[in-house]
Amino acid sequence: MKRGKGLKFVGDSRVPINNRKPNIPKDYSEYPGKTELFYPDFLLKEWMVGAVFLVGFLCLVVVEPPPLERVADPTDTAYIPLPDWYFLFLYQLLKYSFASGPFNIIGAFIIPGLAVTALLLAPFLDRSPKRRPIDRPIATGFMLLAVAGIFYLTWEAAAHHDWKASKEQGMIRDVVELDKEDPAYAILEANTCLSCHGENLEGSVTGPKLVGTELSEEEIMDIAVNGRGSMPSGIFTGTDEELQQIAEYIKSIEE
Repeated sequence: MKRGKGLKFVGDSRVPINNRKPNIPKDYSEYPGKTELFYPDFLLKEWMVGAVFLVGFLCLVVVEPPPLERVADPTDTAYIPLPDWYFLFLYQLLKYSFASGPFNIIGAFIIPGLAVTALLLAPFLDRSPKRRPIDRPIATGFMLLAVAGIFYLTWEAAAHHDWKASKEQGMIRDVVELDKEDPAYAILEANTCLSCHGENLEGSVTGPKLVGTELSEEEIMDIAVNGRGSMPSGIFTGTDEELQQIAEYIKSIEE
């Protein structure tokens, strides 16, 4: 074969190149002790860990039942609801003047919406391939700010909540069947007595129970008109006949 100027080399795709390595990962068997099959080896381990966690969780539920409160009473206007601990920071946020009242939409939608949007944009705001937190100041700063804000708001909500009153208002009490068709019950409802003493007169944070009271009919009538303790005077605005009716009705209720 003659070599010289103007000689051209033509490649042939049918001729394999020995040093070309296809982009195929090595078989897992080439890494003994460092890898395993997803099914069934890895998946079986995951199922075992999940089963142990589930059994442990069920044991905790049996040993320590979740705390329950009494049935919700729509007439109890003094009841203060409290969300679960993981929502306490949002609960506290809605207490501030800039996020409550006429600005409630700011605390309920705008601020949480901005936080969720920042989370969604995090991969686009910080595209650094580095993994050390100190080398990613934007992502690390946002994370620390979010954690500090959630921790502070949760702490504030728990520290300023009246846990004693909360336990009292949620306490399960024996409910007595009342004759709610009795005209005296309608008189009690019309004079807003149920808002403090409960729908079944079992009592609440703002008013004592009237079921099985040791007060006499005269004392009940006097308190309804003149008040006592935290109950102001002038609550009852009915007639003397209606006053006598509710006194007899309350005394007729037994625990």
